[in-house]
Amino acid sequence: MQRSSKMWLFPVLFALALCGFSQPAHPILAFGSPAPDFSLPGVDGGIHKLADYAASPILVIVFMCNHCPIASIYEGRVQKLADDYQPKGVAVVAIQPNDPEAIRVDELDSADTSDSLDEMKIRVEYKHLRYPYLYDGETQSMARALGPQATPHAFIFDQERKLRYQGRIDNSYREELVKTQDARNAIDALLAGQPVPVEQTGVFGCSTKWKEKQASRIADQKKIEAEPVTLEMASADDLKKLRANPTGKLLLVSFWATWCGPCVHEFPDVETTYRMYRVRDFDLVTVSTNMPDEKTGVVKMLEKQHASSRNLLFASDDTYALQSAFDPKWQSAVPYTVLIAPNGNIVYRHQGDIDFLELRRTILANLHADYIGFQNYWTTE
Repeated sequence: MQRSSKMWLFPVLFALALCGFSQPAHPILAFGSPAPDFSLPGVDGGIHKLADYAASPILVIVFMCNHCPIASIYEGRVQKLADDYQPKGVAVVAIQPNDPEAIRVDELDSADTSDSLDEMKIRVEYKHLRYPYLYDGETQSMARALGPQATPHAFIFDQERKLRYQGRIDNSYREELVKTQDARNAIDALLAGQPVPVEQTGVFGCSTKWKEKQASRIADQKKIEAEPVTLEMASADDLKKLRANPTGKLLLVSFWATWCGPCVHEFPDVETTYRMYRVRDFDLVTVSTNMPDEKTGVVKMLEKQHASSRNLLFASDDTYALQSAFDPKWQSAVPYTVLIAPNGNIVYRHQGDIDFLELRRTILANLHADYIGFQNYWTTE
């Protein structure tokens, strides 16, 4: 059964409901509490401590991450917050709280990477972010001390480093609908020596991925590995139909062979990409260009990689005819990778080793989302 294009938001909304209407398992730091000390690695290669920001009259800590689409589209706003208040001495520091080992692969359905420190560096370079971005996924010490319920979640401390505001940055992830600049209002009040008008608000984003969730990720991986692996023989007509993309989804087609070293090397990343986005309107078909009598080796490879997507094998030893049936422009080498829109247009075509960051960003830019801003995020740098 085809999933609705809205299905990918359900886990986020469910997590938000839990944050808003139940007692959090990790309580939020109480109003007026002192800022906890920290010593965390940053994307700049240094170790950052609370004392490093002692000269700033106000310290703003925003919990952010790579994998959450809400956090992603707030990156620009956090950067503007840092830029606007830097002349007034305000320090804006982002912290990534999630344990990457607690993130299921399908929770990466809106991201090009996960939340490790190295992947944070990739995101910072891609989006040209300049604010300090620290990694707390190893120990989650700051996350447990402050209790962020989602990303983004802001905590604002005064000059004495007492908590004076915690909650959202503003009232809507859709910038055109923002009416209340909650974080800015709190900062402005503190700079003016006035009480913060609203001391706390709810937050909207993806739930924090605590270490306790690692077991859930492992169980999910076992389910993936138990999925059946099948292989179909593909004729020229089958490949012509495949090229037309009758799936109604964004379709990734990966041509490979067991004798192709680069193909074997990148096959796990192809499958990971499929598992990341298959909860949305996305599908994968792998096509082995081996000869038909090499089927046993092909099946062995597919089973080793738990390739539960649709898998095809050339049904004829006339490989040139089969290649031409799919794409006359194909120059006969593998790996050969094509991304086809639901209307049949090719939006990505590559012969040779895949740049998976480029591929995943192209997928995300072309995957339907009910809010166009989620797609637009991947079309601008």
